[in-house]
Amino acid sequence: MQHVTAALSVSERFACRVLGRHRSTQRQAPVPPGDEAALTAAIIDLARQYGRYGYRRITALLRKEGWCCNHKRMERIWRRKGLKVPARQPRRGRLWLNDGSCVRLRPERPHHVWAYDFVEDRTRDGRSSAC
Repeated sequence: MQHVTAALSVSERFACRVLGRHRSTQRQAPVPPGDEAALTAAIIDLARQYGRYGYRRITALLRKEGWCCNHKRMERIWRRKGLKVPARQPRRGRLWLNDGSCVRLRPERPHHVWAYDFVEDRTRDGRSSAC
């Protein structure tokens, strides 16, 4: 901001008021940490390996590996990369894959999947056929 205000010959207070910015935000340029890319790659790798783990458990795994990471930083990276834990599916007919995908098994050919379509059989007049 100072190089801009020097070129325009207006005060920093006036320039910040016109732009609607607080003056304290113009003091230092944010410097991203040097290990951001490596940490992001480690998060994505663990998220692929453990598909049902959220960012809190991934944070714990990274801390065990020796990373010094804040949970708020982990959540910020997690959201920026669009990572999500898939919703839980019913136990039957479910195949969990470690890559985090939600792929349900489908029949490959006719009569490949069998199921009971009834709990109790009834005759036409409403009586139970078990007697």
